[in-house]
Amino acid sequence: DFAGVSIEDLSLSAEILARLAAPLLVHAEHPTPIAGAQTTSGLSTHPREYTRYLASRPVSAESWAIAYLFRLAIIYEATRLHTHVVHVACEQGAKLVGLAAQDGKQLSAETCPHYLTFCAEEIPDGATQFKCAPPIRGRAAREALWQALRDGTLTMVVSDHSPCPPELKLLDTGDFSRAWGGISSLQLGLPVTWTGASERDFSLTDIASWMCENPAKLAGINHIKGRIAPGLHADLVIFDPDESWTVHGSALHHRHKLTPYDGMSLRGVVKRTILRGRTIYDAALTNPFPLDPIGQWIKRGTP
Repeated sequence: DFAGVSIEDLSLSAEILARLAAPLLVHAEHPTPIAGAQTTSGLSTHPREYTRYLASRPVSAESWAIAYLFRLAIIYEATRLHTHVVHVACEQGAKLVGLAAQDGKQLSAETCPHYLTFCAEEIPDGATQFKCAPPIRGRAAREALWQALRDGTLTMVVSDHSPCPPELKLLDTGDFSRAWGGISSLQLGLPVTWTGASERDFSLTDIASWMCENPAKLAGINHIKGRIAPGLHADLVIFDPDESWTVHGSALHHRHKLTPYDGMSLRGVVKRTILRGRTIYDAALTNPFPLDPIGQWIKRGTP
């Protein structure tokens, strides 16, 4: 749906961002392997089959792109440009990021709750609510991403929230070739990630690092956000890590309710959310959102 940037675009962006001491964030899928897979995948003739969609965006598309970002990090090493790969979905991509980190390059990466939860083997044909890019890959890839979080290769878990009107998902035809690619999951990020993490002996401290502290560092706002510490904003969540519940898409607060998590049993319930010391969500209230929006713009490195 969106044209890829060129090497020249990336280089120009890298020069500007290095001067600003801001990170370069990149969706890493190289167009060449994708173009080559369009015919061989058979997606055009079998658009409902998830395995065809998966084949149309091969692992090599991710690994080629991340390999180039590795080279870009080498070229701009003197500028200390920080390059960050968004939504890594495959083991090969995570390994390349790990190699760059071992080599001292300023290259980091994240993954998302849907890549840590679902696997290709369980996605039915025509279930376009699961469509995203890079695609959700196999069970082995999912477990490799958890391992990459464990060893510190991946440092963040982010929503990659991509809501759209349900009709753009084309559920009536189940056409993976034409449906909107993106997963709406912002409200579910914490319990979804905690459900998988707790099953693999991670702690809430790990969750706070992946979903709060490290994203704040990347955004350049860790002087006021991302941790519970004196002098930082009182951003808190009251969370019951043991309570189980079932997702009902119709009950979500998202404008568009379609979600691949519909019907899924999760562990962990948000009871209350506090922003800068003020309660902005309370599950016990008839109106769980007691205040008008109080968000504010925050600049990098500015108290």
